Amino acid sequence: MSDVLKRAKALFGRSEPEPKPAPAKKPVNPWHAVAIAPGPRACAAAGKLRDVRFLSREAPPLPLKACDSAQCTCRYEHFDDRRKGPRRAHELGVSIDGYEGGEQRNSSKRGRRKTDG
Repeated sequence: MSDVLKRAKALFGRSEPEPKPAPAKKPVNPWHAVAIAPGPRACAAAGKLRDVRFLSREAPPLPLKACDSAQCTCRYEHFDDRRKGPRRAHELGVSIDGYEGGEQRNSSKRGRRKTDG
């Protein structure tokens, strides 16, 4: 009888449990940036790149190729974005359209449907 059960399992079902799907990876920020933070006795090459932000996937590896320090102490500073500081006029405190007040729209009353809350 056990032979019949083995054949039935082979025909109708799997004898092994199904593999679990791989856990979903967190989305990677495509604009993640790094800057080189020179150490206390940094080389001239690191000093030149002090304020330059690179996309993290394009950043030069540490120690830099032109590094002449015996023990490189440079590191990466991490940023969410490659851009520095405010860029838009209202972020800089400039009024383009003449209106200087805050946002008046109420986001809870958006939409026409009852479900739009």
